[in-house]
Amino acid sequence: MHTCPRPVPRTVWSSADVDTCDAFAYWADVICDTFVGVAVRPGPDGVFEGRIEHSVLDGIGFAELTAGPQQVVRTRRLIGRDPEDVFLANIQLRGRGRLEQNGRVALLTPGTMAFVDSTCPYTLDFEDDFSQLVVKVPRSRLAHRSPAGATSVELGSSGPGRVIADFLVGLNRMQGHDAGAAAALLPHAVDLLDTGLAWAAGSTPREASATALTRERIHRFVRRHATDPDLDAAGVAAGCAVSRRTMYRALAEDGESLTELIRRLRVSHARRLLLSHPERPLAAVARACGFGGEAQLHRAFRAVTGMTPGAYRARRPDAR
Repeated sequence: MHTCPRPVPRTVWSSADVDTCDAFAYWADVICDTFVGVAVRPGPDGVFEGRIEHSVLDGIGFAELTAGPQQVVRTRRLIGRDPEDVFLANIQLRGRGRLEQNGRVALLTPGTMAFVDSTCPYTLDFEDDFSQLVVKVPRSRLAHRSPAGATSVELGSSGPGRVIADFLVGLNRMQGHDAGAAAALLPHAVDLLDTGLAWAAGSTPREASATALTRERIHRFVRRHATDPDLDAAGVAAGCAVSRRTMYRALAEDGESLTELIRRLRVSHARRLLLSHPERPLAAVARACGFGGEAQLHRAFRAVTGMTPGAYRARRPDAR
């Protein structure tokens, strides 16, 4: 039976909901609740206005905010209190901002995107009114677990990063009227964020190490062949023209084994199929993703997501 698309539930916070004298304190609490623990300092103007529309799609947060001048600072002390391990993709929609992290400064202008790592101190400065879309992604969802050179790097409005930014902005808007389509597109958004992190890291002056390049080659090969049920260590090493020892060492530096990488990518593909083809039997989903059978899919899916494939499918916004 055809059902009408449903929107993803959104939470809206606005400084207009509280007394003027409490507006900035309220805003500071909302920023910490929505993103990570930070210190928020107001601009020189006496009256502050701010608004956030926030939604969460399969563990990925989307927050569109419009606000007045302010400074946002995450210190080591705050990181110790709130050790959340996420990346924030900041897409500037209006106004200008300045991001500083890891010794680099990114100037945020409309259409520009820059990444922030929650595990390192950073500062965001906005001298005038501005709007941003901020996408919050757990590090565990990304293939590039340690992109040290990717933070506070401008992916400009006239470069290829604009394609990623526009996709994320469009996906955020889609959530407002068709949650099913947005959920089906979400894995592609995560893949694009991985690509953006790689581009940002590649644009920094430092020279990538041989190990990092090998790891990138391994990730690309496994991503292309993850649904092959016969994929194994020998095949990956041969496909990347490295020894098994070199392959294992490159992955170990990123804190992940080959088995974990293959499992995570297969589960990511399973997520897409479960959302885009809700009528497909789990056994068919398992085969399409490279698993040996439904039981293997079940074990891997629970290990990666903490829930069963059936429970995940039942969470579809349009599921009945």
